[in-house]
Amino acid sequence: MHKVKRLLKYCVVIALLVITSCNTDKKIKSSFDQTYAYAKIDTAWNQTLPDILKQIIPPTFKDTTYSILDTLDFRNNINKIIEQVSANGGGTIKVAPGNYFVKGSIIMKSNVNLHLPEGTVLNFSPHPKEYLPLVKMRWEGTFIMNYSPLIYANGQENIAITGKGKIDGHCEEIWGGWKQKQRPDKMRARQMGNDKAPLEERVFGEGHFLRPTGIQFIDCKNILFEEFTIKSTPFWTIHPVLSENITARRLHIQRGTTNDDGFDPESCKNVLIEDCVIDTHDDCIAIKAGRDQDGWEYPPSENIIVRNNDFTNSVGSGFCIGSEMSAGVRNVFAENNVLRGGDKHAFQFKSNPDRGGFIEEVYMRNMKVLNPVKYGFEFTTDYKGWRGNMHFVKYNNFYFQNITIEEASEISIKINGREEENIHKIYMENISVKKSPAPVVVNYTNDLLLKNVSVNDRVITEEDIATTIEK
Repeated sequence: MHKVKRLLKYCVVIALLVITSCNTDKKIKSSFDQTYAYAKIDTAWNQTLPDILKQIIPPTFKDTTYSILDTLDFRNNINKIIEQVSANGGGTIKVAPGNYFVKGSIIMKSNVNLHLPEGTVLNFSPHPKEYLPLVKMRWEGTFIMNYSPLIYANGQENIAITGKGKIDGHCEEIWGGWKQKQRPDKMRARQMGNDKAPLEERVFGEGHFLRPTGIQFIDCKNILFEEFTIKSTPFWTIHPVLSENITARRLHIQRGTTNDDGFDPESCKNVLIEDCVIDTHDDCIAIKAGRDQDGWEYPPSENIIVRNNDFTNSVGSGFCIGSEMSAGVRNVFAENNVLRGGDKHAFQFKSNPDRGGFIEEVYMRNMKVLNPVKYGFEFTTDYKGWRGNMHFVKYNNFYFQNITIEEASEISIKINGREEENIHKIYMENISVKKSPAPVVVNYTNDLLLKNVSVNDRVITEEDIATTIEK
């Protein structure tokens, strides 16, 4: 009997050890330390980034230049010329300086550079009926048939918009009031995406209130956006979708009304955004990859570089990934950008359990946030609009270095994972939030490593994080 009791005692001890081991298994097995982080950072910036840059090559065009002057029917004439130039092997179409009234969409074709010299202004019509017939477009991550974007392309190669001219969408007159009317159509589009309805059934346009984007190129390769100013578009400003090899440089993107994101590459590969000045109401840069079930069958957004830009915004983020990111986002590099502040986030990574997919391999360094924001960094896995599904997003490998934020008026750093799917591997080094009432809030996050991270001139320790964990 004594032997039996002793055996039972040993079994209990062993069981307790097994339970303890299971509870701490991630900590015991984790190899995530400074050595691991430095190896990842070194490989990313010194090998992966240069390899991506080698693949991003701006298109070139035949030396033939075609000039166009003002006409009584500019929109139809410019589209005819684009067709002709493309059919003849391509070239540059130079629009002479002047004010042009564009009654409908410009449709880009392969091997054409639409060049807008300084002094050229394209004034797009504010009347929705002039953006018919319907075209295939992506609206908040879901493909639908809708009003055409102001400048549109589908399935083209070697296309560009260049020059120091201006594009004005004149959204304020009509489009600007549509957000208050869009909810029924928005929910219908999302349900169609959820149900994988055929595209021919996803018909919007007249009688509906889903605004088109400013520039949307779908399934295109070898794209150049250079130097022009674009403002007041009905919805997201520049929005390449399922496209590859994109260079955007020295652009001036200016405000419209609500939802006027600056540059949103979606399900795109090999993208360089550099030396741009972006001043928007909503997000300046938002990297996306489709919404929920409608995004899963498409490629991720990957190999995206955002550097040397100047950002200002009001209600969105200076830089964000999501919330439409269901095909996944990976290999994102952001460096040497300045954010002049906005009402909400400096840096945001957002999703919810409808999305599925992943966000991984994100590297950011040498950034300054000069004016107050509400949140410095925010990782959120319960972003608004959750429809009740359980497709949890995987977050993994984020590396932030040398970032200064003047003020985060609500929370400096908020990392909000989920019990069902934790956030993994976040490294922060030399991060300074000079003023904030709430230092660091962490929920369901594995492998968070801080090195010289300070809030209110006080270095944050593990004990500080432990006292602010949300359950």
